[in-house]
Amino acid sequence: MTAALRATGLARRYGRLSVVDGVDLILAPGERQALIGPNGAGKSTVLGLLAGNVRPTAGRILLAGRDVTRAGAQRRARLGIGRTFQTPAVFASLSVRDNIRLAAGCSSGIRAAAGHLDAFGLTGSAAQPAGALPHGRRRLLEVAMALAGEPGVLLLDEPAAGLSDTEAGALLDSLRRLPGRLGVLLVEHNQEFVRAFADTVTVLHQGRVLARGTPAGIAADPAVLDVYLGGVPLDREATQ
Repeated sequence: MTAALRATGLARRYGRLSVVDGVDLILAPGERQALIGPNGAGKSTVLGLLAGNVRPTAGRILLAGRDVTRAGAQRRARLGIGRTFQTPAVFASLSVRDNIRLAAGCSSGIRAAAGHLDAFGLTGSAAQPAGALPHGRRRLLEVAMALAGEPGVLLLDEPAAGLSDTEAGALLDSLRRLPGRLGVLLVEHNQEFVRAFADTVTVLHQGRVLARGTPAGIAADPAVLDVYLGGVPLDREATQ
């Protein structure tokens, strides 16, 4: 089976500083994968490299078998990569509905807006300016916008950051209803959220892949515990 997204030897250096160093990553169609690690491990940089917002120093990126290593973020979005950011990126002055329409494109915007408003519980806020939404609902809107273009791969950068337990639960419920064909890679510090969502967890440390496995396997991995939380089990303390 062709991977939804594959990176081999992915690297990003800034002068002598190596932020990402030889990362190999495979996301299968329909897989839910989490990318975790201590602060400074290179997680968000990897996401930027995959989305096309950051240019790699070395390595290769394939999207559904197509080499997109040299493609920019806009072209990758057209080819099937949707993404969100640590701070929700919405058009504050436009309505919630028009944000989704714009993300979907003129041809299918109205239909997409109706479906995603309903899927993310935003129908009642459709006419509100996006900037008037509280943080948790802006997060839901941003995910809805990322999905409006019908991507094959969805990249989520700390989607649960700043959310209350109730808001995180609502987001998790919405993500669980995503199409089965969609491959999802999320960077997240909230380990409870990771365990509830991910099939596979990849751990980064100092820009390299330290371990990969199931959430339960990663939570018990001695090497991960040693560098990630100083020996504290991942099921007892979230990474901050």
